[in-house]
Amino acid sequence: MITVSTDKTKLDVPFIQNFLKDIYWAAGRTLEEVQTTIEASVCFGIYLNDKQIGFARVITDYVVFGYVMDVFITEEHRGKGYSSILIETMMKEPILKDIKIWRLATSDAHFLYKKFGFTALEHPEKMMEKKI
Repeated sequence: MITVSTDKTKLDVPFIQNFLKDIYWAAGRTLEEVQTTIEASVCFGIYLNDKQIGFARVITDYVVFGYVMDVFITEEHRGKGYSSILIETMMKEPILKDIKIWRLATSDAHFLYKKFGFTALEHPEKMMEKKI
């Protein structure tokens, strides 16, 4: 049975960090850093028979803006629709219902996010960033 939960006490933080430390967007993120990001975000764990198989989080002010980050399903569970269940649950989460602008960055999952209304930036020339 698949379930999705926002209960942070259910999250397997070492499991999450172990996945993220080797993935291109979060390479090298420490356990302490992962814990900090979890504390500062709305988090979604996805579980198969109570075993965590994926994760996602949203950074938000709950009204204007939400940024989707660290979305993953473990490799052995991909291709079964679990990522769609995870994103759909996130988009329907009551505490996130008032968000007006959702954003994310992806190099390889455009097909997934398009199903939920995400598009390329209308005015990318207006976006800026600062990296440290």
